[in-house]
Amino acid sequence: MQTHGKTLDFSGQNIYAGFDIHLKSWSVTIMTDESTHKTFSQPPEPEVLHQYLQRNFPGGTYHTAYEAGFCGYWIHHSLVTLGIHSIVVNPADIPTTNKEKVQKEDKRDSRKIAKALRSGDLVPIYVPSSKTIEDRCLVRTRSMLVRDSTRNKNRIKSFLHFHGIKILVSFENSRTHWSKRFINWLEAIEMKEDSSKLTLSLLISECKKLRGTILTVTRSIRELSQTEAYMKQEKLIRSVPGIGPITAITFLTEVETITRFGNNDHLHSFVGIVPSTNSSGEDDKVGNITSRGHSILRSAIIESAWIAIRHDPALMKAYHDYCKRMESNKAIIRIAKKLLNRISFVLKNQQPYSLSVVK
Repeated sequence: MQTHGKTLDFSGQNIYAGFDIHLKSWSVTIMTDESTHKTFSQPPEPEVLHQYLQRNFPGGTYHTAYEAGFCGYWIHHSLVTLGIHSIVVNPADIPTTNKEKVQKEDKRDSRKIAKALRSGDLVPIYVPSSKTIEDRCLVRTRSMLVRDSTRNKNRIKSFLHFHGIKILVSFENSRTHWSKRFINWLEAIEMKEDSSKLTLSLLISECKKLRGTILTVTRSIRELSQTEAYMKQEKLIRSVPGIGPITAITFLTEVETITRFGNNDHLHSFVGIVPSTNSSGEDDKVGNITSRGHSILRSAIIESAWIAIRHDPALMKAYHDYCKRMESNKAIIRIAKKLLNRISFVLKNQQPYSLSVVK
């Protein structure tokens, strides 16, 4: 008996795959332009998804989307290498109904992403290169270690307060805290019980260990900033008053390229120093800075703004003018915006900042 077979061919057709990522599995929904094919669970491997698409939709043009999260961007890079049009999206930017919010589950999430991908409602976030991502990890590790060190120092001070131990008058100025003399004084404190002495000793030991680790990472970051990939740009950014080496390399590894922003407003929004708004009818309310933003970069720029007003007369004058009509913590946000504008200017024009120029 003779049978007639027909080879599957999806050439010229778009196939959409939205998936919800977890550590041990992915929930995947496949859609075509006309219908929903299937929702299923698979191992967390891009190759498995690629093989499924090739087996069931040979010759098709594959599009995938997933939410940015703990997994980073390695999935995106792997899918692109396999020839798939992949995008990564901010979870807050995915159209979501109230039902989907209160009845959240993996399958529903994957269908939501696939549907939004097919309709063209998803706006992809910027995905940096693999090198930038790896360099960024080093800079972020330093930030994490500094936070750990701050927590540890607070634990030591809390221990002293708990046991009624007053800090010597010679160390009353907080700038003298955690100097070598201060650490020596901590180590010389006598406790009644061996258990308390051991507790304090362990806290001090952790403090010294973290300080040594931070010093090692900082040296590595400085060496990284002097490599060919960053040296020229880092020098330009540091020409702006208030910007130090750590802030400069943080900006470069987090932003990667300034040309990704169409204008300075987009840059301000990315960093997260724009106000939240609530407008309805004739009411137009402007609130505090938005919670959506880049927390690491925002903290670095605001900290640099406090330094900048002490070294740049133009920024100092602007800060005092702002303080006449608003609180100081709001005024410094305006200065941070000016600082970002200057960074953007020197990078786009590839020329160092001149202190005599007011931007």
